[in-house]
Amino acid sequence: MNIDPTDNKGKRYLLRRSILDYGMGIMIVGFGLFYLFADKFNIQFDITPAFRYAFVVLCLLYGGFRIYRGYKKNYFSE
Repeated sequence: MNIDPTDNKGKRYLLRRSILDYGMGIMIVGFGLFYLFADKFNIQFDITPAFRYAFVVLCLLYGGFRIYRGYKKNYFSE
């Protein structure tokens, strides 16, 4: 897909995609933080703490990656 970032349609596409990355990144990081602090809110899950913390780490890493990708806006390989 060749989109010229200087034209109006290309700019709108980049903006829409970066907003999607920001939103999904914030949501995934939010899930990770929710599972991390679930004990403080007296919420119990039927999984072992090791799996829960592994899920928290994955959520924080992937959410951070999505936010970084939305910031860089480097979606196309040359």
